[in-house]
Amino acid sequence: MDKRKFIIDTDTASDDAVALLMALEWPDVEVEAVTIVSGNMPVEQGSINARYTIELCNKTTPVYVGCDKPLKKKREHADWFHGPDGMGDMNYPAPKKDAEKEFAVDVLIEKFKKSPGEITLVTLGPLTNIAMAFTQDPDVVSCIKNIVIMGGAACSVGNVTPAAEYNIWCDPEAADIVFNSGHEDITIVGWELCRAGANITEEEMEFVYSFKTPKGDFAIDCNKHALEGSQDWLGDPGLGLPDPVAMAVALEDSVVISKSRHHVKVVLDGPSRGMTIVDQLHVGESEPHIDEHWSNTSRNINVCWELDDEKWKEVFYSTLK
Repeated sequence: MDKRKFIIDTDTASDDAVALLMALEWPDVEVEAVTIVSGNMPVEQGSINARYTIELCNKTTPVYVGCDKPLKKKREHADWFHGPDGMGDMNYPAPKKDAEKEFAVDVLIEKFKKSPGEITLVTLGPLTNIAMAFTQDPDVVSCIKNIVIMGGAACSVGNVTPAAEYNIWCDPEAADIVFNSGHEDITIVGWELCRAGANITEEEMEFVYSFKTPKGDFAIDCNKHALEGSQDWLGDPGLGLPDPVAMAVALEDSVVISKSRHHVKVVLDGPSRGMTIVDQLHVGESEPHIDEHWSNTSRNINVCWELDDEKWKEVFYSTLK
C-alpha cells in the first residue's frame, strides 16, 4: 500500500503528543519527520515529549529542533495549562534516541523540495518554523502538497486573549506570512471545533481506559492537567483536544461536515493581536473599495466550520486500541 507522507510541526505538549500518536498509528500514513517549534513548551522539552511519544509507538521517526522563539514577539509557554513537563506532570521516562542535529527549518526546505507535491504538512503549534522556511526559500511553498493548521478561532472567542487563539497569538507575524504565502490548499482547524460535542467526556475517557493499552492510557493520562484547565477555566464538560481534532481532519477529511474558502487576516497589533478575522461574506470581493484593509482580497484559506463529532472520535479511538 502506498502511504501518504506527512511532516508534523509541533510544540509538543499533551494534546500535540496524542495528535502525533494518531498520525504514527494511522495505517496509510508515513510520518517523514517531526519538527519542533517553541510554543506550549521550550523546544528542548517539546523534543523530549515528541521522542517519547514516537518510542511509545515503536517508531523511529526523526525529530528536528527548530526555532526557539517567535519572529518578533516575546517567547511564551503554556506549562500552566499542560503541566511543567507539558505532559500532565506524569514524569515519563527519558526517550532513548536523541534528536537529530540538523536545524528543523533547513530540513523542512530540503524534504519538501526533494518530494514536490507529495508531502502533507500538519502544524500543531505556532507557525515560526514554517514562516522561516517560506522566507528563506519561497520556492518551497509550491512544493507542499497541502497544509492543515491547528490554529485560530473562526468568528469565536479566543483562548489566550478575548480575541486570539494560542498558536496564532504566540507568533502572529509567522501566521501572517504563512496565510499570505500563496499556497492554494491551506486548511485551518480552529480552537472552537474541539469544544462542545467534540469534547471527550468522562464516560468516553473511561471507554478509552477500557482498551487497556499503553497508548490509550497515555492519551488520557498525559492530558490530566489540561483536563483540569478545560473544566475549571473554560467550563467545558470534558477534555478538549484541539491538536488531535486537527489531526483527524488531516487523516480523514470526511470528519469535516462544513468547510468553505475565505480570506483570513491575522491581526498584528493592538488588543486583538493574534486574532484571525474571517471574511465570511467576501466583502473584499463584492465591495472591493469599502475599506483599505479588505479591498481586493482573495480567498486564501479553507476554514472548517463544523465537524462530525462521532466520526472524529472514531478516528481517535481507532489509533489507541
